[in-house]
Amino acid sequence: MAQEAMPTRSRGGTASPERPHAKARPTSRSAAASGDSPATVAGIRISHPDRLIYPDLGISKIQLARYYESIADWIVPHVAGRPLTLVHCPAGIAAPCSFLKHAKAWGPNALHRVRIQEKTKVGEYLVADSIEAVISLAQMGIVEIHTWNSTADDLERPNRLVWDLDPGPEVSWRPLVKAAELVREVLTTLKLTSWVKTTGGRGLHVVVPLKPARTVAECLDFSRAVSEAIVRADPEAYTTAFPKAGREHKILIDYLRNNRTNTSVCAFSPRARPGAAVSMPLGWNELREPPDRWTILTAPRRLARIKADPWAGYWKGAQTIPGASLAAVARLSAS
Repeated sequence: MAQEAMPTRSRGGTASPERPHAKARPTSRSAAASGDSPATVAGIRISHPDRLIYPDLGISKIQLARYYESIADWIVPHVAGRPLTLVHCPAGIAAPCSFLKHAKAWGPNALHRVRIQEKTKVGEYLVADSIEAVISLAQMGIVEIHTWNSTADDLERPNRLVWDLDPGPEVSWRPLVKAAELVREVLTTLKLTSWVKTTGGRGLHVVVPLKPARTVAECLDFSRAVSEAIVRADPEAYTTAFPKAGREHKILIDYLRNNRTNTSVCAFSPRARPGAAVSMPLGWNELREPPDRWTILTAPRRLARIKADPWAGYWKGAQTIPGASLAAVARLSAS
């Protein structure tokens, strides 16, 4: 989320947030030719347009590209400016898929690349700043788009925090909603406003937009301390332990999404799973029903129907973690 908004570039090169348009663009009518003839979406050539990405729903490669075009004004703010980690399914989700982290020289021209120093080497990552770039990802056979918490302009100072709530197989929807609301309540006490979205799976993300002021280490320590405080208050319901054995009835509060090179699924990105569910930003009052209803097929209809963006305040809501809040959670973590 390039400052989670359509990026405007200041002279210093930092993306500054603007509220995105709250309307989806019309879907392209450039029909795929028969067989494997190429077609174009938003000027991007789509090879093998009829290749099925989701065989269970009959959703083809060109339909995935048109999905992105139809929600251009919604998805671009969430992806622009951020280094990407991607799930590559060149033959669709029924065939083997793989994580794609480093771009090397691969990718259409609408995408650009950023070189990032890692622990032992320099990695080259793709960045998508436009709908043409997002559609180029679909052309490459990318199904899932995952984004960093910082932008390429300011890698060491995140401009968001994410708590990923991952329910064990025995946890139902209502306790998960309660967990998200609890995280929100704790953050409110710490003077931070948060937003919620589905993950395209069974989980929820609680997201806090930040001014890029704190370091990655400070943000990670803060998110860890918040998570551990919640777990100490109710260890029967929550955990920060990742091994699946023993947490069938618990909700994992995953704060490691806030580590430097870790990512979380981009809003509106589909998942590489049957059903074509997408990660959907919601209002806090929209959590009554489980999230599997939001898919590539239903998301554009929702966005065309809603009168207001439930994340409208997010785009102007960048905050700084108060020093008093950092100190408070540090004390809790040490106790």
